[in-house]
Amino acid sequence: MRFLPRSAFGKTVFLIGLLLLINQLVSYFLVAVYVIQPTLQQTNHLIAKQIKVVFIDVGGEDRLLSEELTKRFQQATGIDVLTEAQALRQGLNNAIHYQYFSDEMSRELGGPAEVRIEQDKQFSFWVRPPQAPQYWIKIPLTGLNETDFSPLQIYILLIGFLSVAGGWWFARQLNRPLQQLQRAAILVGRGDIPDPLPEDGSTEIIAVTRAFNHMANGIRQLEKDRSLLMAGVSHDLRTPLTRIRLASEMVSEQDAWIRDGIVSDIEDMNAIIDQFIDYIRHHKEETLTEEDLNQLVLEQVDADRLQQRQISTELLQTLPLVPIRRIAIKRVLSNLIENALKYSDGVIEVRTGYEKNRQRVYVQVRDHGPGIPEAQMAKMFEPFTQGDTARGSAGSGLGLAIIKKIVDMHHGEIRLHNHAFGGLVATVYLPLKKAKQA
Repeated sequence: MRFLPRSAFGKTVFLIGLLLLINQLVSYFLVAVYVIQPTLQQTNHLIAKQIKVVFIDVGGEDRLLSEELTKRFQQATGIDVLTEAQALRQGLNNAIHYQYFSDEMSRELGGPAEVRIEQDKQFSFWVRPPQAPQYWIKIPLTGLNETDFSPLQIYILLIGFLSVAGGWWFARQLNRPLQQLQRAAILVGRGDIPDPLPEDGSTEIIAVTRAFNHMANGIRQLEKDRSLLMAGVSHDLRTPLTRIRLASEMVSEQDAWIRDGIVSDIEDMNAIIDQFIDYIRHHKEETLTEEDLNQLVLEQVDADRLQQRQISTELLQTLPLVPIRRIAIKRVLSNLIENALKYSDGVIEVRTGYEKNRQRVYVQVRDHGPGIPEAQMAKMFEPFTQGDTARGSAGSGLGLAIIKKIVDMHHGEIRLHNHAFGGLVATVYLPLKKAKQA
């Protein structure tokens, strides 16, 4: 499982966040070492001096301070000198032992000392000095009670939020042209040339966008030239074919077999020309409409039954409407059924279905012919790949290429597989939702 982001946007935001975290940790360490620690050491030093003044003439557990002296000392400095019992009554149990302060105080006072800190009602230092272990010194630190750290906390949170937000905005601005370029490249791959992309962003992105726009313009011009060339060739071929057919009608009846052969060849050539035109035709110019796939299947099956072949249908009773280009999808159904009729002699089976979890409908056409070798399956969708080596017939090799082009235009999928009991199964999947365009 990958925990690090894979996109450039995610990596940029992650890097900025990581650098911010490292900066905060280093700042905390520097403040702790060069600000907080010296301050605490200085505080310990001053408190130790005050304790030494209190017990300047006292040493050991046998010598006690007079009540008058402790009272006057408390009035003058605010520092209480309490016995164990008095300290417990004034909140010693609420104070927390700190080993660091205890070690520092022991070094200052020259013996084992214990330090506790009370943070309940007021911020106070409790110290058991080595000079008089029977006493507890309570030193109030009123300045710390009045300190409000909330502005510092708000500042740290605000700086962190602004840094991450700024990094997010920077990464978004940097990656937006790349996202536009990605969507445009997907459209070009589907044969839909987008308008030129705006050339903005960093110098590298501008250079890539400019090169892409140049490439897209070249592909658009190439597509226009190809369409014009195919239209011209189609026109130039159909005219002499028509003349040849008219001339063949004048052949005598005893040579009728020659005439029939010529007519059959002309019809095959016209069919091949039609396939070329279908392949370069821009089906995307047709408007998307919500259609019932079952209805289209029934219309096409009724039309193909004129060829005196048995076509059985197994249609799902209720299919959701699917956004399609009606004429283009009917061409897909026509080509699939025509291929099944051409390459088999048995019954043609047509089924429809609905995959709810993947939100798509499908139509499936099965024949009972020889099928296609698995090694040749992937190549069958390439233009000019003929099926004669696979299924024993000649053709232009554009039938499945036309089908795939139309299905890809609908953001769908087509699959071929050999049935376990013989024959080829072609399945076309169409999504229920329109794909987002760039």
